[in-house]
Amino acid sequence: MANEEHVRRLKQGVGASWNPNQVDLVGADLSDADLSGADLRGAYLRGADLRRADLQGAALINANLIGANLSEANLSGADLLEADLSTADLSGAKLNGTFLVETILTAMKLYGTTFDRAVLFATYFADVDLSSAIGLETADHRGACTIDHRTLRKSGQLPLSFLRGVGLPDKYIDYIPSLFDQAIQFYSCFISYSTRDQEFANRLHADLQNKGIRCWFAPHDLSIGAKTWDAIDEAIRLRDKVLLVLSEHSIASEWVEDEVSNGFAEECKRNTLVLFPIRLDNTVMDTTEAWALKLRDQRNIGDFRQWKDHDAYKRSLERIVRDLTMQQAATPKPRLEERAASER
Repeated sequence: MANEEHVRRLKQGVGASWNPNQVDLVGADLSDADLSGADLRGAYLRGADLRRADLQGAALINANLIGANLSEANLSGADLLEADLSTADLSGAKLNGTFLVETILTAMKLYGTTFDRAVLFATYFADVDLSSAIGLETADHRGACTIDHRTLRKSGQLPLSFLRGVGLPDKYIDYIPSLFDQAIQFYSCFISYSTRDQEFANRLHADLQNKGIRCWFAPHDLSIGAKTWDAIDEAIRLRDKVLLVLSEHSIASEWVEDEVSNGFAEECKRNTLVLFPIRLDNTVMDTTEAWALKLRDQRNIGDFRQWKDHDAYKRSLERIVRDLTMQQAATPKPRLEERAASER
């Protein structure tokens, strides 16, 4: 049982001269306690009741928190280096900016737990459900972490930035849905664009990734030393769709023309739509370029002309996300001409 003197002194406020290192606080009732800034390094808090406790900035280095109830506790900025939180309940807890370095998070409850800007490095995620965790995409990854197959199975679709941050390779991320019989929600895509539209391409790439859509484009994804055209050709073949950014610059680009030709060839091979054009200006409506005319005549072209306006961009992005959503029902695919006519 907990040392009552230690519990009493903690509730009164930890003095600068007192360090409860390796103290016995097993099963202690510290609910609603103000422990902000407390030095609890090595404290034995197994099974302790810390509901709604204020632990902002507390030092919990190497603390034993196995089975502790930390629901709705505020651990913002706390240092949990090498702490063990196995089977603990952190439902509704705040881990904003918390140091979770070499921290053990095993078989615990994380319903509605907030991870905004939490620092992760060598963190151990095992048999936990992260599906309702908040702010995982904002985590500050300082290095690779461990995440086991039970966590991936329980958690379902997790933010790509989080999966990459913990160190999972892209090829494995691609296969996660099929490994756990999860429905793949979105098509993967290759973004074709002129480098003079780099600002827009960067924004679109980041936003689609955050929506869970796997994207590839040359500036970030082309390996050093790769034969550029061969790598792009392979990227188009391995992705489901090609998002074609049409502008004054791209329509004048031979590279983009080649990528469009590749996209049309893939459509013939697969007998399905591959090219998804979007425009940044009116050039495609006035051009005499044969390949651009073909696109204009056969496809509904997404409108991003006002992409610098937040609301307009958001609406256009939502339409793209909708179009990249896989159909779950096995319905017959319309012929390209029928699809184009119905969308005009």
